[in-house]
Amino acid sequence: MPDYLILLAAYLVGAIPFSFLIARFASGIDLRQAGSGNVGATNVLRTTGRGPAIAAFLCDFLKGFLPVFIAQAVNLSEQMIMATGLCAILGHLFPFALKFKGGKGVSTSFGVLWALAPMVTCVILAVWLLGAQFGKYASVGALAAFLVLPFLVLWLKPELVFFSILLAALIYTRHWKNIQRLMKGEEKKSSFFKNKDENSG
Repeated sequence: MPDYLILLAAYLVGAIPFSFLIARFASGIDLRQAGSGNVGATNVLRTTGRGPAIAAFLCDFLKGFLPVFIAQAVNLSEQMIMATGLCAILGHLFPFALKFKGGKGVSTSFGVLWALAPMVTCVILAVWLLGAQFGKYASVGALAAFLVLPFLVLWLKPELVFFSILLAALIYTRHWKNIQRLMKGEEKKSSFFKNKDENSG
């Protein structure tokens, strides 16, 4: 299969808007018009509840993991494997079915990283969960995790340094508005350990 078709397939898998579909099925809501307006698992948590949010996270995780896993299984080059992961993430960020307005890429990036560097991913998942829980904001967890990522990769998986920096830059770019709200004290709290009503504050 030509490389461009592989990359297109990865984008199309990444572009499946699972969070949007799960929220629509579970509560009949349009995530783009509810909560933060973001099409991601955190907004599913905020608007629909913990169960649907966990389902959304796992589906978004898998659409990052599976394209990379398959690319590895068919022995594509290391560059193509990373490009496949990047296209899956870009599909999540810019899904054609939602007029290219997608989520922020955290769950899908975790899936890609799990296929590429599972030990690194375990650590940044822990940083993400701890940061979100004790920092009271999902965005704090994500920003902390992807700040740590390039340093961990440099230590444990140096061949992924450039990819990890690119990924961190994407995550920070997508969270720019969250960073601004955090600086102003206007960011909404979110936690997987609270119900959706408590998360709405």
